[in-house]
Amino acid sequence: MNPHLATGDLCRHRRFHGMRGLVQRVSRASVAAVGDSGDELVGAIGGGLCVFVGVTHDDGPAEADRLAEKVAGLRIMGNADGVMDLSVGDVGGAVLVISQFTLYGDTSRGRRPTWSAAAKSDHAEPLVERVVARLKERGIEVAVGVFGADMMVEILNDGPATLMLET
Repeated sequence: MNPHLATGDLCRHRRFHGMRGLVQRVSRASVAAVGDSGDELVGAIGGGLCVFVGVTHDDGPAEADRLAEKVAGLRIMGNADGVMDLSVGDVGGAVLVISQFTLYGDTSRGRRPTWSAAAKSDHAEPLVERVVARLKERGIEVAVGVFGADMMVEILNDGPATLMLET
């Protein structure tokens, strides 16, 4: 804790540490957009990673690039001996990217989360798109959800292996 802040000032001065990516190693994953005429499948992958991406107010292109680099280089895929030693690109896996403002939910003042640390959509959407573009530039197959939509996500977590990345 910062010794210069009084205890009561802690919540008002909380520093959020860049973009967040909740990464799950999956055997398969899919996402459907929920609409009036039913659910529409918008993205699906076989083995690889499902990444929920959260953006806060101070994030910019540099944070998006760092998150994409971390996801692409994350060595949580199993090698021939089953040891987590390979990246998703090393094994020819895919990535499902889903925007997730709730990664910045704050329950420090009670049981009902506040979303004040989450960036507004006009700021967040281009950064999520940049993460997707950077992953594709590395030759990784990428599927995506629909930004801002109600979605149904189906994941078969492999391991389970789940990590929180921050830029």
